[in-house]
Order: sequence, then structure tokens, then C-alpha cells
Amino acid sequence: MDSPMTTLQDSPLTPAQAQVIQSMEPFVSQHVGALLKPVEESWQPTDWLPDLAAENWREQLDEFRERARELPDEVLVVLVGDMITEEALPSYQTWLNRLQGLGDPTGASDSPWARWSRGWTAEENRHGDLLNRYLYLTGRVDMRSIETTIHHLIKNGFDPHTANDPYLGFVYTSFQERATKISHRNVGDLAQRAGEERLHRICDQIAADEARHERAYKLFMGQVFELDPSGAVLAFARMMKTRIVMPAQLMEDGKSQNLFAKFSRVAQHAGVYTAADYTSIIGALVEEWKIAGLKGLSDAAADAQEFLCGLSARYQKLAERIKFSGSEKFSWIYDREIRLSSLA
Repeated sequence: MDSPMTTLQDSPLTPAQAQVIQSMEPFVSQHVGALLKPVEESWQPTDWLPDLAAENWREQLDEFRERARELPDEVLVVLVGDMITEEALPSYQTWLNRLQGLGDPTGASDSPWARWSRGWTAEENRHGDLLNRYLYLTGRVDMRSIETTIHHLIKNGFDPHTANDPYLGFVYTSFQERATKISHRNVGDLAQRAGEERLHRICDQIAADEARHERAYKLFMGQVFELDPSGAVLAFARMMKTRIVMPAQLMEDGKSQNLFAKFSRVAQHAGVYTAADYTSIIGALVEEWKIAGLKGLSDAAADAQEFLCGLSARYQKLAERIKFSGSEKFSWIYDREIRLSSLA
């Protein structure tokens, strides 16, 4: 469902589109302070982990490992996959800075878009750090295999099929931040069911960050809809026709074939991120941007509007037909096997 249909090439924005992005700078400057948390008020990875500098560090670590021992392999695999996705952050910032009008030309520019990009990256950076350290301290996963997968993923890169178009970029990030929020929150729920309350709270904290970032990108795209409704709805439809490529699509561990597809099957089986979630996100964005009520659209945009309003229902029918069974092995958990029951 999530494989791309087309590959877009870089092309310059029209003068009108470029003007829209430039005109949004005061709007972004006005909101960036509320969309990003001050560093002094932000959590850090060490807040959630055993304090190895404390005198009772061994007792803290023993208690931590005892609780982590209850996590099923299926939960470990989806947690590892989510962590690896977060750790490929360099690829995401590189992509974000390629979107026309949103770049950081000096690397320390004071433009609103550059401040947002760096602030978003700084907040996101904590997610991979925290989950990586958590998994390392459990002693239950093959960290070298995981590190190799991260190495491969960053080396392989990331192509969300937006080219350098900021309109498409805002649609993609609005969708993806919501998807990531759902995934982290569901992993946390699975951890809670297994009795691992610390991991539940960690995942909820990360999901809260993703929810705030989702609000930001939806707000940015909402402004595009106000300033250029026809261009915005055409971009939304184009992104949906291209289909959303997951950030870790190119993951590999040097051993398994189609590693991302295997991980996706386990995530679907565990209820962490499913075809139904993909469908629900489309519907949520259609509602968020009030697609059905847009007026004064060009003929092409009106066609795109009609397409978008019926898209969630069509995907829902596809999601209901998904079935699979069998088992999967992952080097991340020392090649232990995860059995998958058939889904209706």
C-alpha cells in the first residue's frame, strides 16, 4: 500500500508559489515559539534511564532490566524499527533543507524557516538517542546488528517523492508526524500490557512531541490552503497519488531481504501501525484542511478535491482485505522467530 507510484524530479516553484512560501515567514515566526519547547523546559534522554553515576546504579539497572525482560519479542522488533527510523534523522534534515524557500543557507540562519528546521531537528534527535540507549541497557537485542541497520539506512538515504516542493513537503510531514505519533503511542500501550511502565511513559513522551510537530506542519499547510487553495489541494492529491513512503523504507541489515516489508508485517500484526491507520490519517487530513468545503477552485483542483474526499473510503475497503500469516526472523533479536497469525 505504501510503495511509491512515481518519482518526482526537482523543479522550480512558480512565482506565485514562491511568493506564498516567502509571505508565510512572519506567520512561522509568530508561531515557532509555541511549536517548539525551550531547551530549558525540555526532557532529555537521561531523565528516563538509570543513573549510572549514582551510588545505587547497579540496583537501578537490575530493576530496569527486570522490567524489560517481560517485553515480548514482537514488541522489541517494533521498538527497534521505530528507533532505527528515528536514528536516520540526518537524512530527514537534509531533505527538509532542500525544500525550496525553507532552507538554512548559512547553517545558522535566523530566518523563521531555518529556526524551525533546526529546532525540529533538535527535538527529534532526542527520540533516537533515548530509544537507542533504552534498548542497549535491556541487554535483550543484538545492538551491533541494529547499528549496522542504522548505518545502512543513513547510507541508503531517504526519498519521500516530494522533490524540492514545499507544498508536497508539508503534506508529507503532516501525514508522517501523525503516523509516527500513532506508532510510538501503540508501542507504549503494548509495553504497558507487558508490565513495562517506564517504556510506556517513554513512548507517550515521544508521541507527545510528534503530536506537537504534527500540529506545526498541519498549521503550515493550512496557511498554504488559505493563500493558494487550488495549488494546495493539487499538492495534497498529488502526494496521495504518489503514496506516502515510510522514512525507513530503505532499511537493511546486510542479511535479510526486504527488511522493511518484514518489519511492516510485524507492525501490522502487532497493531502498531496498520493499513487502517494509513486510511484514518488520510481522512483526518481531509477533515483538518476542510477539503470538502473549498470554494473557487480551478477545474483541475476541483477534480483533486473530489478524488481526496472519496479516498479514505476506498483505502478502507483495501485495508479490510489484507490477510497474511507465517513467521519472520530478525537479526535484531538474534534471529528469533515471530509468528504471525492470519489477519481478516
